[in-house]
Amino acid sequence: MTQSNICLYSREMETLFQGSLLDWGDEVGPGPLGTTVRRTTLAHGAWIDLRPAWISGADTLFRRLAATVPWHAERRRMYDTMVDVPRLLSFYNEGETLPDPALQEAKDLLNAHYAEELGEPFRTAGLCLYRDGRDSVAWHGDRIGRGRTEDTMVAIISVGTPRNLLLRPRGGGGPTLRRELGHGDLLVMGGSCQRTWEHCIPKTTRVMGARISIQFRPRGVR
Repeated sequence: MTQSNICLYSREMETLFQGSLLDWGDEVGPGPLGTTVRRTTLAHGAWIDLRPAWISGADTLFRRLAATVPWHAERRRMYDTMVDVPRLLSFYNEGETLPDPALQEAKDLLNAHYAEELGEPFRTAGLCLYRDGRDSVAWHGDRIGRGRTEDTMVAIISVGTPRNLLLRPRGGGGPTLRRELGHGDLLVMGGSCQRTWEHCIPKTTRVMGARISIQFRPRGVR
């Protein structure tokens, strides 16, 4: 993607972006975790943690990431056809500098909070840009690599316009959970969640502004 393309995407997103009335400041950074995190126990050894509005200045962070991250489009094979991935992507492997100091601060706090339970640090960061309601991610679990056979964690920070994240037991047989995430919310999926549950961001016909999700994962989990 060229610099001109990045600027074009940023101008389109700024037009559609829906800021939070509660996020007035320009100072960007994560807040405390500890007792502010609410855990929901799911079936089959899975759980999710939720920390609403963890990132202060989340709207400012959205604008910075939208303008500076080297977003790119991808195509993937589906059966016998190559199709466009319905979102823009960027990936930071372990050892690579994250695109904003607030993300490094967030990763450090997550590592400290979950160190005993996870037993290893979060290493990589995957970023997804959902430009409008047509962008989505289908039902899946992060089961490439160790996530297929081991319990692990995936921590997701959402900035920008809130979108629904849905969770359901893999193979059916249980209720679908819905969490609206945006404006600095943190959601962590842990235990067997990647193996025994699936999650998605569905398409919507509603007029939607853009959202960016930042997913922190341990080594060997995608």
